[in-house]
Amino acid sequence: MKWFQQNRWLGTFLIVFGICVLFAGFLLYWTRGNWSDARQAFDKAAAERSRLQRLDPFPNDANYGKLKVLLENYSVALDKFKEELKKEAVPETPLAPNEFQSRLRQAVIATLNRAHANNVKLPDKFALGFHEFTTTLPKTSMAPLVGQELSQIQMLINILLDAKVDGVSSFHRAPLREEQGVSPPPAATPTPGRKGSAARGAKPAEPSATPPELLKRNVVDFTFKAAPAAARKVLNEIASSTGQFFIIRTLYVHNEKDKGPPREKAAEPNPSPSEQEASTQPGNAPLNFIVGNEHIEISATIEMLRFTF
Repeated sequence: MKWFQQNRWLGTFLIVFGICVLFAGFLLYWTRGNWSDARQAFDKAAAERSRLQRLDPFPNDANYGKLKVLLENYSVALDKFKEELKKEAVPETPLAPNEFQSRLRQAVIATLNRAHANNVKLPDKFALGFHEFTTTLPKTSMAPLVGQELSQIQMLINILLDAKVDGVSSFHRAPLREEQGVSPPPAATPTPGRKGSAARGAKPAEPSATPPELLKRNVVDFTFKAAPAAARKVLNEIASSTGQFFIIRTLYVHNEKDKGPPREKAAEPNPSPSEQEASTQPGNAPLNFIVGNEHIEISATIEMLRFTF
């Protein structure tokens, strides 16, 4: 202690130096531990990389068996999903051209009778959008398709009639692509080559230009006039229809009253004494509905889906 008291500066320096040495030793030990962990992780990753590079790229029997089971399960689930989708569309049945024309006449008569019973006004010479087939027969290849579309349109018009709308002012069916002679190009089939390697000098097979169409649409445009409650019922039943998948593509709503109701109703001139007395009594005042009594006109474009798988 006497030495430290006599050499205070040197003693302080040695103490500080010793503390710095201990701190540097701790940092060196901590850094070496981190470096050791990082080196072990690097060696492990390098060994795994080398192992993967030396592996055979083809799967073994166990993995191939698992993959085969997964593919079989996927195929079963896909077939089940297709069967469920088929229930959401009117089936396409074989139909001769004369049978379709007879069925069209029966459908038109049934629709007119249903409209008369529900007091719904239909356009003149209404033929469910098949005016051209009332006098001419469709092609033999087209008869099943237009027969399927006839069932779809009949379901759609029955929704309007059962809702008891005021009337249908227009109804238009867009022609099918097959009616216009437009058909999708066939998918290109690849040329088989030598197994395991391409033939020398042969060009690689080009991918199919156009995939097969699994979903097709029939489009119908119509305009009807109804009360708001009947219009809501029509739209709800179209959106939640079972047996046929309908899509409301466009919807235009027009109110028959362009202007809103006045704020105050003018009093009737010279009311009778009995009317004045009845209006002053509580509970006898006439109700004045501001909105809800007017009718609306709706124009809609409906797509009717059909599945071709």
